[in-house]
Amino acid sequence: MTFGALMPATISHRPNHSKFKTIVLNRPKFVELDSIDDIAQTSGLSALADPMAHLLLLHGPNLNLLGTREPEVYGRTTLAQIDAALVDRAQAAGHVLHCLQSNAEHVLVERIHAAREDGTAYILINPAAFTHTSVALRDALLGVGLPFVEIHLSNPHAREPFRHHSYLSDKADGVICGFGADSYRLALEAVIARLERDA
Repeated sequence: MTFGALMPATISHRPNHSKFKTIVLNRPKFVELDSIDDIAQTSGLSALADPMAHLLLLHGPNLNLLGTREPEVYGRTTLAQIDAALVDRAQAAGHVLHCLQSNAEHVLVERIHAAREDGTAYILINPAAFTHTSVALRDALLGVGLPFVEIHLSNPHAREPFRHHSYLSDKADGVICGFGADSYRLALEAVIARLERDA
């Protein structure tokens, strides 16, 4: 796996022909690195060299439009702002958070499959519209056997009837919904607490 470092550290996964790269954003110069250890040496962030846990945050379809899409329902916080805040919080707790948003179901499924092999300890997922339709995401999550928490910005149960059913919630460790961007923060805090309890 190839790693890129642009400090300070904001880490995200993006697909490239079904392979995944880790990109660290926010510095003018891009440096190709061979391992996560190189990121730690470049940044001076020793926590990245031996993190307590690697966490994966997945965002489903249309969440790339956050901040402008129906702000009365989903709020005005952008996805980039959500990811940056969560990466910082995870790092402060000694963990590494990897983020991926995709409008394509198969990309999310492939990333879940990859999580079984890359040391991911926990998955946080906002499946968005796939919540109500995707047997594939359900099967992928069950197939890799990793714990996960389901997240929603709005409260699906207070909306249209077709949004009331989730293909994931009965298998999730928990479901956090209805608090806007804070739903993500609350989910991450729950995961951090669970990891500390089980350490």
